[in-house]
Formats: sequence, structure tokens, C-alpha cells
Amino acid sequence: MHPISPETAPDLDLRHHGDAEVRGLGAQLTDLAVNVRAGTPPQWLRERIADSLGTLAAYPDGRAARRAVAVRHGLPEERVLLTAGAAEAFVLLARALRVRRAVVVHPQFTEPESALRDAGHAVERVVLDAAGGFRLDPRAVPADADLVVVGNPTNPTSVLHPARDLARLARPGRTLVVDEAFMDAVPGERESLACRTDLPGLVVLRSLTKTWGLAGLRIGYVLAAPDTVAALERAQPLWPVSTPALAAAEACSTALAVAEAERAAQETAADRTHLLARLAEFAEVAAVGPAAAPFVLIRLPNAAAVRLRLRALGFAVRRGDTFPGLGPEYVRLAVRDRETTDRFIEALKQALS
Repeated sequence: MHPISPETAPDLDLRHHGDAEVRGLGAQLTDLAVNVRAGTPPQWLRERIADSLGTLAAYPDGRAARRAVAVRHGLPEERVLLTAGAAEAFVLLARALRVRRAVVVHPQFTEPESALRDAGHAVERVVLDAAGGFRLDPRAVPADADLVVVGNPTNPTSVLHPARDLARLARPGRTLVVDEAFMDAVPGERESLACRTDLPGLVVLRSLTKTWGLAGLRIGYVLAAPDTVAALERAQPLWPVSTPALAAAEACSTALAVAEAERAAQETAADRTHLLARLAEFAEVAAVGPAAAPFVLIRLPNAAAVRLRLRALGFAVRRGDTFPGLGPEYVRLAVRDRETTDRFIEALKQALS
């Protein structure tokens, strides 16, 4: 686990994402590259979104959705900011905050670093070691960093860092950004900091994209101190979140929706256990674990060639070499149902032989 300065950080395609693996070929490939839950959005959510279309002549009014998100997390409304996906939140943070020393903990989702660099900030990387299971040691983060970004559970490693370790990173004068885009896919949302109001500088980001299948709608939110929320809101354009996206945010924050997400998380955990058990049949495949998210990171020889063979066999998987801290031997797999996993395992046997 070691810091890398902006001058020595290797150049990577930080804007490569899983959708590039299936773009234009979605119908021909079984998608294990994108981490959106299969079979979503559910019918009831489609209907709620469709019902909102009759009000499109009016400008969006986010008050009800903001209130619903606040209630869902037991927070006052002034601690909630709705955004056009969690990705917008990274851009707002990069533009609105005065940052002297920004540190991004890798491997993780690459948009935070991209947004910071686009806004003119130098970014240092703290790269977690594979030998340590990509686990965070808070002592590795420079003490004088005034912006720290970390994912939990982390994309692409599927590592769930203990909340106590993340809390140790919070301190006066520092903004601690915890990307919890996949936290609602963790049973019980254990290790979440979303409801914490006692940690100075804490900013928690959430997305409704993954569990509810709303990547095309763009809806997420920020949970932070009121002054931080106000600063980010000033950096937003007018009416940044559409009426259908607001309807989705309100609908997905109800007690019934949260309960449905919990059931989905439990099912995903069982499906992930099955995937890991099948992967263990291959001596040459090593899975990063324990995995906690709806995806698994694996290491295997000749991964780039295997990925292309899998594609020819009808399966899209996510390359790992565009994530800082990983290399060409890594591949990320979305967790799917057992039947899909079993078909994938048969394809993997062919790709490895």
C-alpha cells in the first residue's frame, strides 16, 4: 500500500467503463461486464416513472424526492442533494471544493479521479496491495490530504472496508468522500456511513442505478453536512434532475422499496457464493475475497486473450487493466443467476483450454 504522486502515476484510460464491452452488441452477448442488476427496473417502478410523464410540461420539483431520501436515511433534508447519477456528484465535488492535496484510494471507480483532473486538480493515488486483499489501512493516506475518495464496497475489487477504518480517515479540514454506489446491494448495508452525522467532512454518495436498473435515467444523491450540500448545489445547473428521475428517487426510497432491495441483496449474495464456488474449480483462477458487492474480481493468466475468447463464446466481461493498481491479468465479473453462471463456467472452460 503506497502513495503515487501525480508526476509518477501511469496513464490509463480512466474513462473506459463496462458498457464499452457490450456497446452495439448487447443482444448478442450475455452481459457480465456491467454491474446493473439483471431484470430491472421492476414493473412497479416502470409504472411510477411512466406516470410522471404527464407532468413534463412543468419544471422539475425535487422537494418530495429529497424529503423521501432524507426519511429513508433518517437525516434532515438539508443534508441531501439529488444529482444526475453519482457521477455528477464527483464533478460537483471537483468543481465546488477548494482542494490543496487530493488523494484517491485505488483500485476503485475511476470517475472521481477523472473529474478531479478535468477540474485542474493534481491527484495522488494510494494504491492498495493485492497481497493484502486490497484492504485499506487508514495509515497509508497522507495525514495532510484535504480530500480523500474511497469506494465502499469498492468497484472493482468487491472489498467492503470496515466502517471503523473509514471513520478513522475523517478529521477537521478534510473532505472524506465515500462512494457507496453499491451499498444497497450489501445485505443489511453493513459498514455504511450514510446515516453518520458525527464525522467531520464526511460526504457519502449513493446511486439508484445498480439495484434498480436506472443507468439511463441518471439518478443518485449526496449525503453531507448542510454547508457542503449548499456548496455543491450552487455548482449545479438549474433543474439538474429530471422529473422522471425524481419520481424514481421518491419511489425507491419507500420502506417497501428498501425491503425489496434487501431481498435482492440477499439473493445476490447467494448467487455470488455459487459463482465463487464454480470459479474455485479452476486452479488457475484466483478470486479476490471475501467479496461483498454484486461483482467479483478474478485474476487469471492470459486474461486479455481469455476475455476475447469469452466474447466469441457469447459472454462480455470487464477488463481490469484500466483500473489503477490492477493489471492485464484481472477481469471483473458481474454476479448473475445460477443458470447464467453455469453457462459462463462452461464457456470459461473452453476459453482456458
